[in-house]
Amino acid sequence: MKTVLRSISASHPDQADIAAAAAHIAAGDLVAMPTETVYGLAADAHNPAAVARIFAAKGRPTTDPLIVHIADVGQLADVATDFPPAFALLAETFWPGPLTILLPRHPALSTQITAGFDTVAVRMPAHPVALALIRASRTPLVAPSANLFSHPSPTTGMHVMHDLDGRIAMVLDAGPCRIGVESTIVDITQSPARILRQGDVSAEQLSTVLGEVHIVTRTLAASQAAPAPGMLLKHYAPRTPLMLLRGDSAAVRRTVLDAHAQKRIIWLCYAEDEAFAGMQGIDTMCLGAATDGAQIARSLFAALRAADAEGYALIVIAEPQGEGVAAAVRDRLYRAAEGVVHTLA
Repeated sequence: MKTVLRSISASHPDQADIAAAAAHIAAGDLVAMPTETVYGLAADAHNPAAVARIFAAKGRPTTDPLIVHIADVGQLADVATDFPPAFALLAETFWPGPLTILLPRHPALSTQITAGFDTVAVRMPAHPVALALIRASRTPLVAPSANLFSHPSPTTGMHVMHDLDGRIAMVLDAGPCRIGVESTIVDITQSPARILRQGDVSAEQLSTVLGEVHIVTRTLAASQAAPAPGMLLKHYAPRTPLMLLRGDSAAVRRTVLDAHAQKRIIWLCYAEDEAFAGMQGIDTMCLGAATDGAQIARSLFAALRAADAEGYALIVIAEPQGEGVAAAVRDRLYRAAEGVVHTLA
């Protein structure tokens, strides 16, 4: 299959491009679309063959469920049912946006999408291209991240092409994603509500709407069915081994120096460490200021992919501090490091 890469305006998408992509969706093909979080691999949620193609194209286990994307709440009619009382307020507050809500699955929706669970993850993305494609397709779209399974998520069209060229019909390339990490997933089918995956919408923000909210930290193996995506232990991982550090700046610098003395490394550092790294001759990619969680989130996956392409023996990175989206970055790094965190004295 030849994959068509189509550049498209992020704010004013060309309707001919949208129509071409929607025609692929109608034919049961796969289209990568930009969202505000990461690029998603879209297919008709009501076409079982198309849904199966997503798992095949990504190499994704069927135990890892998919998120259903909608353009308006009217599309929920045959996706979810028995809406919990908190749903309307959450949707009014955070949609369109980077929040996925776990709801009771409508009986008409295939459990192929939900890994056999009777709940379904639903989101309304805040991106003009994604919304236009969903509307033009006249159906909800399932759309996991548009990458090979367990690789760092794609935040540009070229990231998608690197992983999926020849496996999918089209990529709508609208430039870099605004947020850079996947949506928050909250389960409101239980009380108190549970955050199953952290993202740009923080626990603090959700608590203003829901009251008490629990963050689920349990990790799963690929063989275990998950109620929501992003819960597997190994995820978002580069091919190059990644060393994740937890500790103060001085301890991090000592550890990086030791690693640099032993092998060819790249340090995904923060702005505060760039001068030090330069004086020591350590290769770096800067993710932004250590206190700027939003910039770190935007930079993370692109940096992991770029570092992976350079043939280093080791990628080294320290956990960012702070709350909000920085907590989501820590979660992604924990999974990229397969749960191994080096806590420094």
